[in-house]
Amino acid sequence: MPVVTISQLSKHVGQEVTLQGWLYHRRDSGKLIFLVIRDGSGLCQCVVAKGPETDAFFEECKRLGQESSLRVTGAVRADPKQVGGHELTVSGVEIIHKSENYPITNKPHGIDFLMKNRHLHFRSRRQWAILKVRATLVDEIRGYFNRNGYTLIDTPIFAPAAGEGSQTLFSVDYFGEPVYLAQTGQLYVEAGCMAFGKVYCFGPTFRAEKSKTRRHLTEFWMVEPEIAYADLNDVIGVAEDFICSIVQRVIRDNRAELEFLGRDIARLETVQKPFHRITHKQAAEILRGPKARELLDRDLTTKKARLDEVTKLIGEKETQEKGQGLKEWQRDKLVAELADLREEKDDLDTDVRNIPQHIELAANFDPDGDLGGSDETIISRLHDRPVFVTHYPKDCKAFYMKQNKDDSSRVNNVDMLAPDGYGEIIGGSQREDNLDVLLHRLHEEGLNEADYEWYLDLRRYGSVPHGGFGLGVERTLAWLCGLKHIRETIPFPRMMGKFYP
Repeated sequence: MPVVTISQLSKHVGQEVTLQGWLYHRRDSGKLIFLVIRDGSGLCQCVVAKGPETDAFFEECKRLGQESSLRVTGAVRADPKQVGGHELTVSGVEIIHKSENYPITNKPHGIDFLMKNRHLHFRSRRQWAILKVRATLVDEIRGYFNRNGYTLIDTPIFAPAAGEGSQTLFSVDYFGEPVYLAQTGQLYVEAGCMAFGKVYCFGPTFRAEKSKTRRHLTEFWMVEPEIAYADLNDVIGVAEDFICSIVQRVIRDNRAELEFLGRDIARLETVQKPFHRITHKQAAEILRGPKARELLDRDLTTKKARLDEVTKLIGEKETQEKGQGLKEWQRDKLVAELADLREEKDDLDTDVRNIPQHIELAANFDPDGDLGGSDETIISRLHDRPVFVTHYPKDCKAFYMKQNKDDSSRVNNVDMLAPDGYGEIIGGSQREDNLDVLLHRLHEEGLNEADYEWYLDLRRYGSVPHGGFGLGVERTLAWLCGLKHIRETIPFPRMMGKFYP
């Protein structure tokens, strides 16, 4: 009997096959048992009918616990109404391991519980779908640069100095000497591009930001290309083409996962060149202008109304839950609905409390300041496609960014904001290639010149115009999947105060 995966069932309709997997869900109905099996490639309902052929295992199947491992043999039939589009009529079951008291049930669980059981949590269908999209995203990131003549340069995890500001460094004792977990591989790929022309690095990076927002992780993955003989427009052009390639690949390969997650795929399909381009000065005008205020006023009105509605619904369902005569499935359904409503209410409470602050921050935005998270959200929501924001004030950006020749108070940098309020997913710049200017910026920032001698050598020996950017995998995945919280975008999230398992 051929052993196949669930994803291959369309090639075996009418044939007998064997699936190897785990019990995702079981439902009994008299002389029928419905086993939903998962095998890592998908889900399939397997129907066990009581009869002479199934007597040997029928009763045992009725007692199987969630996540028991088993081999199931049966005939494949197409059924578009069933999960995965196929169903197995079972003729044989081999139980590999009986699982009992699996902790993550179909009943609602708090997020702290799920995070502590993250090693089991991503067996659930939602988390599985998200991480399947992540796998495609990572593959396309590597594929794009490999196809386009970039050389992979692996950069160190231990770094002797800051790459993105000393306030977010994780310090490590390195055989008695202080070193830091890398915030970025960028300085090292700058060395690489002087040898290979076009390079990229891809790996984990670390930021010790004491932030508990939905957009922040302390450990995340970033890809950073670097290009010799490139100015800011060249960098933007690569970033634009790169994003389009990612979106098209994910839509093509993960449409089913996106649909399951409830993502509006039509919105992703609008992500086509050219993207919007505005300067930091124009962004400041938008934030301080009427469009930003109108957007936030509408948000506040809408969210207050929804908060009243959700509060009322919670009261009604709590009353129903306390009622008599409810069947177990009805009570479980109410408990799940209440959990969702309470989570929504918490989010709405936070939004209603924060929106007035965002209104004030936008109205009083400092034209010489960096864009904050709420500012990025406003700008991105006011554009129907990704938007590039360029030429930020020098004083709020890293020392290595190229000063603009027409306005020395500005730098040739770019942030790309994803639409629908997801904010920055790319940050990049043309790098300062003049040794004297770079030295001056190092001293302005109070950085130790000795820590950067190797980096300064790149300007001493064959300096050329060059630039690049970094793309955060987790923020990009949150946007692609339409997720509210970044913690779902990585198998084992590391956040402030959360590092188990």
